[in-house]
Amino acid sequence: MTNPRIMFYHDGRHPLIYMYEPPIQKEEYEAGVDELIGTPVDAIMFRLGDGRTFLHDTKAGELWGHSMGKWPHLVFKRAHENARDLIDAGNDPLKIIIDRAHANGLLLYPTLLVQQGSGVRGVDTRTSDYRLDNKHLEIGAKGDLDKDFRGNECLDFMHEEVRRERFSIIEETLTSYDVDGFELQLNYFPYYFRPEQVDEGRDVMTEWIRKIYNAVKESGSSRELAIRVPASVDSCLSLGLDPATWADQGIVDVIIGQTRSSSESMDPTVNLRPLVEAASNTMCRVHASIHSRVGSDRLGQATIEIMRATASNYWAQGIDGLYLAHWFGNWPYDSTFYEKLREIPYPEVMAAKDKSYYVPTEMDRFPIPTDGIDPPSQLPVDLEIGELVNIVLPVSDELARWDISQRVHEVLLRMRITGTTEQDEFSISLNGHILPDSILRKINYLYRMSAPRYRVFGYWYIFRLGSELLPVQGDNVIGMTLSRRDTDVSVPVQLRDVELDVKYLMGKNFYRGPSFNDSDLGPYEHWAE
Repeated sequence: MTNPRIMFYHDGRHPLIYMYEPPIQKEEYEAGVDELIGTPVDAIMFRLGDGRTFLHDTKAGELWGHSMGKWPHLVFKRAHENARDLIDAGNDPLKIIIDRAHANGLLLYPTLLVQQGSGVRGVDTRTSDYRLDNKHLEIGAKGDLDKDFRGNECLDFMHEEVRRERFSIIEETLTSYDVDGFELQLNYFPYYFRPEQVDEGRDVMTEWIRKIYNAVKESGSSRELAIRVPASVDSCLSLGLDPATWADQGIVDVIIGQTRSSSESMDPTVNLRPLVEAASNTMCRVHASIHSRVGSDRLGQATIEIMRATASNYWAQGIDGLYLAHWFGNWPYDSTFYEKLREIPYPEVMAAKDKSYYVPTEMDRFPIPTDGIDPPSQLPVDLEIGELVNIVLPVSDELARWDISQRVHEVLLRMRITGTTEQDEFSISLNGHILPDSILRKINYLYRMSAPRYRVFGYWYIFRLGSELLPVQGDNVIGMTLSRRDTDVSVPVQLRDVELDVKYLMGKNFYRGPSFNDSDLGPYEHWAE
């Protein structure tokens, strides 16, 4: 089996079993594979239901919604009916996906959502009787932990019974289905031990991982164990996870580093190098989880320019592959989806193509958690008179090289400042060089009537960077100081957004755009005479 380089996470629900009226047809269910045929995707990582209950013909676990009477959730009812109808007709949903993938040259790794809260009986239609009947096995069962601790209702892996129940689902899948590997999603509600037992828990978790790895290899020597964890090695250790030890001991084949799991939002600035270093000199490969959601006031899903920038930043850190997380949110897939898929495996193809870099910022709907698992957000940041604020933006482009080749068309550095008026003054620098007003354009959005998604007010400061001020390959430092403040206002001034657009020409002296057009030169009469 060839090691997969591009893995695509399919949650098996939103663009599939939720969408089709019962009874879902076998051909409709096969769309979960058909939509990815002919793309660079090597492996589909197919989620097994909710992790507590399942949407395939399991005997070790429970069928999604099996104990429900009246349904308070219509879509979850549909999922149950579609799964039940397929199973009753002799068409196990998981087997349908596996067979369809293999028939078209794709690998299939089932994904187990290892951890979830227990839920409330009769309200959470996806929970299991096992979870509801075994509350004593939860991390917060004693009632002595902080009530705001997000892991209170998660299973405590210090209990052998918990590890055994989770293992039984994995073992059944490995022995009953023709899979190519198995994925453990450990970065969703990633709490496995009481806080004071985390150090002890690391050894417990490592032995559990070893047991799973052995089961994977015993069921098929070419099968792989892939494990999704926080991208930060330190965060992993703080949760009782030890990916460096797993790699060193050879009990994992692929480690997938992921940030922003709860918000499902892209982070072009994530530092994957410690995880890559942890797996160096081992047989373990490291994949970077790349989200598709931007979720800003202007964009829901990433453009191809944003996707190129983010993927290029990840490849530059020495990863072995990409894990396309939550790209199913683009469904139904259109030409832009496939265009992004075509390019991102190839950093050399993307090298001299337009890119949009940005620093993630807090969003109203998807705030970045403050639990310390993901790195703290750089933005937004308050600006105080006379105090320098530095923001780090990694850029993978070799702009100096392409500028010498006369391939660089335009480089724009954009910053949005909120709570500011036209009377405020700022000093802004890039890598220690003050950016002059002669290359600045300001855009007034102190108030706006409408916006593409939701409204954010403020001023955009946009600098057109010439050859002498181009960003460097690697980390770039944007410095900002509030030097004069409007004395008649009391609202805080914040730097909210930092973005960088890099635009290229196809070749020296080329036009911009897909073909020659009048806009490159101006009105027709200016050049026809």
